[in-house]
Amino acid sequence: MSDIKKAKELRGMSDAELNERIDELAAEGMKLRFQQATMQLTTTARPTQVRREIARIKTILAARAVQGA
Repeated sequence: MSDIKKAKELRGMSDAELNERIDELAAEGMKLRFQQATMQLTTTARPTQVRREIARIKTILAARAVQGA
């Protein structure tokens, strides 16, 4: 499991790094959903953390797109 990064840390990353991070988190989210479905999930807060970090990254990418446009 990877650590949750703060928005300040995420803003220091490039767009390519952020997109790669989204892919990693999406894969982790899929694994967590399977674990939850089979009653093997040990940290119940982790799916929420993953969803929120993905949303945080997408918000940063959208803000950069608006600034660049």
